[in-house]
Amino acid sequence: MGCSVGNVVTLNMIKSLAPNPIVFAMANPDPEISYEAAIAVRQDMIFATGRSDYPNQVNNVLGYPFIFRGALDVRARTINEEMKVAAARALALLAKQEVPEPVIQAYGGHPLSYGPEYIIPKPFDPRVLLWVAPAVAKAAVQTKVARRDIPGGSLEAYRNRLEKLLGKTRSVMRDIRDRIEVSSHSSSTSTEKPQDIRKVNIVFPEGTNEKILKAAAHIVEENIATPILLGDPNEIRPLIQQYKLLELENCEIIRPSKSGLFDEYSKKLWELRKRRGFTPALASQLMKDPFYFGAMHLRMGRADVCLSGISRSYADTIRPALHTIGSRGGQRVAGVYMLVWKDRVIFLADTTVNFDPTAEDVADIAINASNVAAFLGFEPRVAMLSFSNFGSSSHPEAKKMEEAARIVQRRRPDLTVDGELQADTAVSPKLMQERYPFSRLRDQGANVLIFPNLASANTSYKLLGQLGGAELVGPILVGMNKPVHVLQMNSEVSEVVNVAIIAVLDAQRMNLHKEPSGREWQGPSMERSGL
Repeated sequence: MGCSVGNVVTLNMIKSLAPNPIVFAMANPDPEISYEAAIAVRQDMIFATGRSDYPNQVNNVLGYPFIFRGALDVRARTINEEMKVAAARALALLAKQEVPEPVIQAYGGHPLSYGPEYIIPKPFDPRVLLWVAPAVAKAAVQTKVARRDIPGGSLEAYRNRLEKLLGKTRSVMRDIRDRIEVSSHSSSTSTEKPQDIRKVNIVFPEGTNEKILKAAAHIVEENIATPILLGDPNEIRPLIQQYKLLELENCEIIRPSKSGLFDEYSKKLWELRKRRGFTPALASQLMKDPFYFGAMHLRMGRADVCLSGISRSYADTIRPALHTIGSRGGQRVAGVYMLVWKDRVIFLADTTVNFDPTAEDVADIAINASNVAAFLGFEPRVAMLSFSNFGSSSHPEAKKMEEAARIVQRRRPDLTVDGELQADTAVSPKLMQERYPFSRLRDQGANVLIFPNLASANTSYKLLGQLGGAELVGPILVGMNKPVHVLQMNSEVSEVVNVAIIAVLDAQRMNLHKEPSGREWQGPSMERSGL
């Protein structure tokens, strides 16, 4: 281990080291010997420097900010050796964890996993805060240099508080995640039946997808739900080993075509669709598709949530669910996105499904989107968007949104809804108070924005995500008879986990044990959708 000047270590020195040597060449910007030169003569070596362009960067930002954070949060009198050792051990343990996709992408997209070229977490891995600061705080308390106990009373509560410092989306999702923990544990005063508080099962039709597997492992680790993976076990098991996802070693894996449920599910699909052009042979053929099998697994009560879409188009993913699950009580199925900024959260609908909904359809979408906002902990304030403000245009598109607002007011008088409104007016209480002081939204503005068609909603959420600085959570599928959620293609692992958290809450608020009674999506409804 050196911290002197560059290029003072020779190749002969490196060659003379014992087997499997460890070399920390810490001089900057030029280490005592370059990585390229050292590794050329000793492939069995673990090599670290202070440079970001070589493996195993030793960077002080991995230590001191989070040591101070932990020390200050327990009002430590000093920073002792035990606290520093705790920080080092926390970093060592973190290096053995699965590396999140955003961290991998931040460092050039090259795979990162524990081994000779990755023994130290990356400096900009946000998880370092959540591992080091609690370890330091705990060590301070144990060595009696702390003036106060762990914030929140436990390490888990402290980590939750720290996580909220990492960004508004993490803060919002942590609050939502905490509600799962409350809902998933019974108490002596609980009036809920045991089956209502059991852990939710999520069936993943794309069981061979790397991101799905990593998200499923995270879901197990965080005690969010129990995953069921669909696919060939002979393909999935090696992937679990390859990605070192120990959490999934005991996970249920089902190959649809070899399942003992295959004939039952094929027959059920034919019964549901026999007057929609399905033959027994077609039903059996489709049931080999994990997307159909997963949806039927949900319908038959053997799973509580079906989550898929990372490898298929939205239309191809949702269609099996519509054929098997159907809409809830004939409601309009729609997609909702939650957009998160530092100082606000808004919901947009319908962003994914309906091309040109009618006024009745828009009212359905608005009510369902409001329900999403409410069950995620936000008081819904609904604006029906258009290019017109309160009758300033008589165009049919504007009139449709005006009529939709009236329908919602009639069906849900408890909701705060108004329109039609232009988007800037809808989200600005100042504009509303100056121009339309009679509006129901004048005091706070809207946080649930309902669009007149798919093109406007889809374009808006994507622009707000790319150019407006919004962090996106979703899409959240509403109106289905059971919790089916469709991911955007190529979603990141964190996005899959976020939708899974919302899906679990969705499942917990639904009656999971009734045979579906909603109708399938047919006729004109399909024509107005984006399917």
